[in-house]
Amino acid sequence: QLQLVESGGGLVQPGGSLRLSCVASGIALDYYAIGWFRQVPGKAREEVGCISSDRGNTKYADSVKGRFTISRDNAKNTAYLQMSGLKPEDTAVYYCAARNHASWYCPSEYHYWGQGTQVTVSS
Repeated sequence: QLQLVESGGGLVQPGGSLRLSCVASGIALDYYAIGWFRQVPGKAREEVGCISSDRGNTKYADSVKGRFTISRDNAKNTAYLQMSGLKPEDTAVYYCAARNHASWYCPSEYHYWGQGTQVTVSS
């Protein structure tokens, strides 16, 4: 059974940076696509972006394009979400998700989810 644990969240000032990590255990991530999502209470969950298992292709929501970068290190069974130029509207609980999807593109659904990590952008 694949388990995902996010870390790296916290309080940061506007314009600052954070790097979130998503560490997987139980199964090697090599053939898994990884998605990053965020959710604010009372609002729908938003997909921030994803990285494919094959070729490491990435895709981003327009709201974060140019500011966020998703990467992965299969040797460490870990995916990352590097966030820079943070804005107050980026405040949310951030989740990583995974799906066994051996492809160069990201899936539309994910089967495994982490517990989330809080990111707060405020001065």
